Amino acid sequence: MIHYCSILVYKGFDPILIVSLIILLLLICVSAFASGSETALFSLSPSDIHTVKCRGTKSDRAILNLLSSEDYMLATILILNNLVNIIIVILSNNIIDSIVEFTSPGWNFTVKTVLVTFILLLFGEIIPKVTATHFPLAFSSIIALPLSGLRKAFKPFSWILVKMGESFNRRAARNHTNISMDELSDALEMTQDQSVEEKKMLSGIVDFVNTSVEDIMRPRLDITAINIESGFDEVKHTIVESGFSRIPAYRDSIDNIEGILYVKDMLQFIGQPDGFEWRQHLRPAYYIPEHKKINDLLEEFQANKVHMAIVVDEYGSTQGLLSLEDILEEIVGEITDESDKEENFYRRLGERTFLFDGKTHINDLLSVLDADGALFDNEKGQAETVAGLMLEIKHDFLKKGDSITSHGIKFTVDSVEGHRIDKVLVELSSDTAVTSAS
Repeated sequence: MIHYCSILVYKGFDPILIVSLIILLLLICVSAFASGSETALFSLSPSDIHTVKCRGTKSDRAILNLLSSEDYMLATILILNNLVNIIIVILSNNIIDSIVEFTSPGWNFTVKTVLVTFILLLFGEIIPKVTATHFPLAFSSIIALPLSGLRKAFKPFSWILVKMGESFNRRAARNHTNISMDELSDALEMTQDQSVEEKKMLSGIVDFVNTSVEDIMRPRLDITAINIESGFDEVKHTIVESGFSRIPAYRDSIDNIEGILYVKDMLQFIGQPDGFEWRQHLRPAYYIPEHKKINDLLEEFQANKVHMAIVVDEYGSTQGLLSLEDILEEIVGEITDESDKEENFYRRLGERTFLFDGKTHINDLLSVLDADGALFDNEKGQAETVAGLMLEIKHDFLKKGDSITSHGIKFTVDSVEGHRIDKVLVELSSDTAVTSAS
């Protein structure tokens, strides 16, 4: 024995070890074969698969056969790779012990671990996988037939692994918890890369499934409708003044809607006299309950090929109207065209003072004030408008000049029409933040 240093002692080389080294080299090749097989087969592009199907050689048929049962193929590769790697570790340990002797158990473990790991990673993993990635079709053609034979040989063991994997997968699927809308909303709040417009659209998507028809419908007082007894001249005047493409027609009251008038159906009759029987061109109205979710309504619109629905309560009274455009605006924001008139539902009177229409939606109010969208969730009850919010907070009717304050925001009734609050003066206290109102 020759002492080379204080770490190890050289025992000499026995020619018999040449057989062990050759076996070790062959095992490393098999490990490379197993590692590259998985990469090559799963790197085949659609055009490669087409080439394989067209050529139809024996190896090509083997490739298609392997890909047809991926679970068993992967199980075979894993069994082969792990089995060979274990043998490589054991054989390498014996070869090293036959050539050198380490003076310290710590050095013995460290040197063997580093050396064997380096050999396995470089020659058994990195090189074959890089090669397979660059030449997947050629590599697959080489390994297809041997791997097919090994799959048959290892089938009993592969079957056990596949069945155990399927069992664990079923259990994991049963225990899987979908991300909640609140968690998704929180994740959206933490993102930094999106622009303001992108965040608004993503927020609209997140809130979409939780939004009810009553949250976004046009209330009955704002519905433009035609009396069924009206003459054709009045109908044409209503069409021109409203700019709408679909207008409900009612008898006696808005609670008794007999159909929807499509403006496009009237274009060919534009020159007809006042006595023209326009009522025969009404289309059936589509009714929905006020608590329906708008994601469900969107599916119904698509299935029934309608663009407008009349919202009714439990007694069948008309509560409002909702169009396809209203639903889409919940995601993408306000949609306007050349026929839309700008809605000035508020005026800014001072730095912290605003005058709002009583029928302004609470969400629009909060948007103008750049306040938290859930600010009045505990106060608004079933109310959807600023006037309704005031009634919910007061629990009584309000008259001109009456005021209420909530969350640092003072609401004052500026004008009243009958029993309806028409205008509301909104004043912000000095400690109420407003960043984007204009």
